[in-house]
Amino acid sequence: MIIDLQKAYYDAETKESMNKAAGVINEAIPLFRKKKLPVIWVQHIDVQDGSKPGKEGFEFIDQLTPGPGEYRIQKRYRNTFNKTKCLDILKKEKIDSVIITGYCAEYCIQGTAVGALDHDLVPILLRDGIASGDRKRKRFIEDINELISLKALKQVIE
Repeated sequence: MIIDLQKAYYDAETKESMNKAAGVINEAIPLFRKKKLPVIWVQHIDVQDGSKPGKEGFEFIDQLTPGPGEYRIQKRYRNTFNKTKCLDILKKEKIDSVIITGYCAEYCIQGTAVGALDHDLVPILLRDGIASGDRKRKRFIEDINELISLKALKQVIE
């Protein structure tokens, strides 16, 4: 699950963190594609932030490109499961654990992790695959959630 790595949030404060997360995500995505595991791209809608369908800010940052046939979800809340088809997709795909990546660690990433728990799913954050404008908050979110490194993920999926 790639959450909210959108141009509207890509600025001086977040650029470095988002670039690093995108690099890790770009190494992880082919693992899922090769095993035909679902990849879910999530875009936040917030007119005030400039993330509105049809606007440049709504698009994913240039380093990330959804593949053909991959799921795309639009959300209006921090929790990706709130009033979206995310849970339906995971049930259809018979998925009980989600690897969570994206932006912003202390808001939508944490909100989605808690939402996954509320639906009896196992949320796992990809180490260095989450971004924030605040390094301390990012570290805190990594500390309070289950993490998997890219190396371990490769080992598990392959």
